[in-house]
Amino acid sequence: MADRVPTGRIGRLARVGYAAAGQAAKRAGTRAANVTRSEEQAQAALERRQIEAAEQIVTVLGGMKGAAMKLGQVLSFVDLGIVPPEHRERFQAKLASLRDAAPTVSFDQMRKVIEQDLGEPVTSAFADFDPEPIAAASIGQVYRATLHDGRAVAVKVQYPGIADAVRADMKNLGVLLRLARSITPELDTKAVGDEIRERIVEELDYELEASNQRAMARIFEGHPFIAIPAVVTSLSRERVLVTEFVTGAGFEELRDRPEPERDRIGEILFRFYFGSMYRYRRFSGDPHPGNMLALADGRIAFLDFGLFKTIGRDVAALELACQRATIDGDAEGLHRLMSDAGFLPRGDVIDAAELIEFVRDGIWWYTTDESIRIDQSIVNRAFIQTTDVRSTHFATARHQDIVPEHLFGRRLELLTLAVLGQLQAEANWYRVACEWIYGDEPQTELGRAEAEWERKRV
Repeated sequence: MADRVPTGRIGRLARVGYAAAGQAAKRAGTRAANVTRSEEQAQAALERRQIEAAEQIVTVLGGMKGAAMKLGQVLSFVDLGIVPPEHRERFQAKLASLRDAAPTVSFDQMRKVIEQDLGEPVTSAFADFDPEPIAAASIGQVYRATLHDGRAVAVKVQYPGIADAVRADMKNLGVLLRLARSITPELDTKAVGDEIRERIVEELDYELEASNQRAMARIFEGHPFIAIPAVVTSLSRERVLVTEFVTGAGFEELRDRPEPERDRIGEILFRFYFGSMYRYRRFSGDPHPGNMLALADGRIAFLDFGLFKTIGRDVAALELACQRATIDGDAEGLHRLMSDAGFLPRGDVIDAAELIEFVRDGIWWYTTDESIRIDQSIVNRAFIQTTDVRSTHFATARHQDIVPEHLFGRRLELLTLAVLGQLQAEANWYRVACEWIYGDEPQTELGRAEAEWERKRV
């Protein structure tokens, strides 16, 4: 391996620990200096420290080459607007390089992984196999091949040694989460860390991912505008995943399409990610542009079910109840729901009226009955108001915790909004969401088509 994956915990911990310790010292100095600064100066100083922290974390994550790259995607703290606009282009470039970074692995080494897992030569398992990868991910590469029955397939193969690197990173996750405690002191870093570890370590098991993908393919079989590629179970193992090969337009092409097409695609994305979570309580935790293709027949194919979450009825019911309370303006009811669920460890210090405004600032775009075109300013405001030191609700946010079972749901919410912002899609998102929030009849063409499919499916 030309760019070998470092697997030792100590060496990797040293990089992360140095970053965390350095930022902690700088924050302490900033807080002390802020006592004598004006409000504007203090805010500017906090922003500078946050930018420095973000830059250092991106650099550290990029150098780790294992789960850290996936962790950077999970945190997604830069491309959603957590840094000021004048710095955003630089950070987006850093994140892009982080996502694209991958160990350089020869096909000979990848072939060994395939043959070890399948127990037979590549030439025996496949009629044809192109050794040039068609895509690279944080923990593996994707190849195109042909089965003996003529079917074209995509073959996802893990990098050799990546599992050890990921597990080493996960042991060090607590060090990175200490940085989050500086913004949200009430955060239960152990519980949140356990949830992140469990989801990311699961990604190492392609047999589990195959199971996730088969479940979603069954749910959406025959769907009018959503497609899930079929899994070739007989050739899928822990480090090798073989699925139906699909071709279509990538996200960059979709962004240049006319508004009506982008609006339709946006509604499909919203229905798939949010609908999967609230209707079927199973969802991909990774809504990002690289995981979707527009097929020639108008359907959108969704790919990659490694980062996956299944939630209980009680978790979905609580979130929908909080959304209804926010829509209805029931501040006391929302405060009670969130306090009882553990989101407010010291609930008495948070004013109910302030809490509902804090929640509304994050979800107003799909809880307001009007047509809204999502742009980057809407994405930025939602993220800043709910997670950033510049938020007008910062005092409220600092006294909240995140209940682990809801962590990836909030990630889905923000990242779906981010994708819609890149599409600049428009819809009355509230009217669509009312189908699962209140059980309303659909009011859009796509909604009626989906409802008819659902009736036939049942």
